Amino acid sequence: MTIRTIRRTITFRRPFYLKGVDRLLPPGDYSVVTDEELIEGLSFSAYHRVSTVIFVPAPSGSGIEMVTIEPLDLEAALERDAASPPYGADQPPQDEISDQAAKRTNY
Repeated sequence: MTIRTIRRTITFRRPFYLKGVDRLLPPGDYSVVTDEELIEGLSFSAYHRVSTVIFVPAPSGSGIEMVTIEPLDLEAALERDAASPPYGADQPPQDEISDQAAKRTNY
């Protein structure tokens, strides 16, 4: 049995939910590892996926948790993230918020 491991880094621009994780995850870079097994007996090389895991911050914030996920759930989360503006882009700059608040309090 021949196994190959594919590692990649993905980036989320906004906080996100991912099936299999029971909390909101922060934006940032995440490592994803996929193991694939060689299908033997064919006249060409072909592999099938055995597992896909993502490494996320532990709930306590002081470690990393490895969570088994479905690749389609990960792709859906990435598509939702790509369809959203960057985190904070939909908010005016902080000094603009202060100016607006000051204008509201001046009679």
